[in-house]
Amino acid sequence: MKSSGAAGGFYSPQGTKQRRGRRSEKSTHARSGRKAAGSSVADGDATSFLPADGEGGPEAGRSYRRLSLPGHRATSDVVAGAYPFLAEGGLGSEGVYVGQDAWSGGGFCFDPWVLYRQGVITNPNCLLAGVVGKGKSCLAKSLATRSIAFGRRVYVPGDPKGEWSVVARAVGGVAIELGGGSTNRLNPLDPGPRDETLTDGQWAAVVTNRRRALVGSLAQSSLGRPLASVEHTALDVALAGAARAASEPTLPLVVDLLLEPSDGLPGATPAELARDGRDLAHAVRRLVSGDLSGLFDGPSTINFDPSLPMVSLDLSQIQGSDQLIAMVMTCASAWMEAALASPDGGQRWVIYDEAWRLMRQPALLARMQSQWKLSRGLGIANLLIVHRISDLDAVGDASSEARALARGLLGDCSTKIVYQQEVSEAPRAALELGLSGAERAQLPDLQRGEGLWRVGQRAFVVRHVATADELTVFDTNSRMHVD
Repeated sequence: MKSSGAAGGFYSPQGTKQRRGRRSEKSTHARSGRKAAGSSVADGDATSFLPADGEGGPEAGRSYRRLSLPGHRATSDVVAGAYPFLAEGGLGSEGVYVGQDAWSGGGFCFDPWVLYRQGVITNPNCLLAGVVGKGKSCLAKSLATRSIAFGRRVYVPGDPKGEWSVVARAVGGVAIELGGGSTNRLNPLDPGPRDETLTDGQWAAVVTNRRRALVGSLAQSSLGRPLASVEHTALDVALAGAARAASEPTLPLVVDLLLEPSDGLPGATPAELARDGRDLAHAVRRLVSGDLSGLFDGPSTINFDPSLPMVSLDLSQIQGSDQLIAMVMTCASAWMEAALASPDGGQRWVIYDEAWRLMRQPALLARMQSQWKLSRGLGIANLLIVHRISDLDAVGDASSEARALARGLLGDCSTKIVYQQEVSEAPRAALELGLSGAERAQLPDLQRGEGLWRVGQRAFVVRHVATADELTVFDTNSRMHVD
């Protein structure tokens, strides 16, 4: 309450004689009012004679003004003590039902496309992290399958453990198995469906850039270093020659043209191109020979059907180092991404399970970052599944470009879902995700099926609810059960 000395809000500046005069007028009017009892005019006039600063005598000096106090501000922890029944209102009822909000007890629904339209999040991409056995895979499969009822489609570009195959078949989709004696073959250089809004020249440029990015990433991952300028030139010449030689160029054809170029450039003879591209050719060759022969060394033997509710690429029969698995996942995902590039493909989940394998290869992060940046234009929500936030530490040195790319990938996920983390991991997760002290304290104590959801700037603890039929299909611990 503001005050300015004796003439403030609680005191009247008028003198005693003035107050006595008003009391005399009031008394005279009251006597005349009794003579004219029942007169509505007299009643109305009586109220107009009440002084603004109150009655005289013992009541003198009291203000008739309304008491006004400033608003009180406090943290949610303090306010919760005074108002214990306040809780976050949730994200609304639109979208997929996930489970129960542990703080409010209400239902929790989530849909990245709806939230993006409402302005709650700035992009539809999601990160899902959690230690083994706490239910993160079950949550990912619930989000994917329940979204199908809302018209979404689901694509899994690489499934190293084969866990999504039974899920894809259960919802009427298909699981494409690679390796292990399978006759299925994918050509990662397939152009995919054409964008009819582009001219012939524009479409050719798009396809060439896509192929150059793929082969360059594979070579860098295999070589463990960036490509030199002369190697980029050798690759461009080989890709151009392969496109002229075949309507559907393949990796073996590109390798042959790297080893034995048929054309030269001003300042680079075929012999010089062969010398400059020798290491590059041998780096790519491991994908078309040896234990990976038959996977990516010819035209595709299967067609991608974008109308199916779910398509998964099962890589569980392919064994090898993390680097080799990452290269296989890259080739497989490139084939699927080419098919997904149609701008009228609708809204789709693209799920990268066991993504830590990809993130350990710095050369592949740039491709993933590009996919993240294009998600809004393509109507795609990418879901990145890892075990720990510290998986980022396995990417390059602390100040390297690769580490920056990995952090950028994390930053381009507006939704971050964290299941239980070890006590030693909680500080790192809180730092990377910008969690508050209360949110950080929750991480080690989360039970199976509980996750901390950071959606934009809002946080929830959600208990995932799955039906008995879902658990039967989603179970990843069947081999651990004792009959």
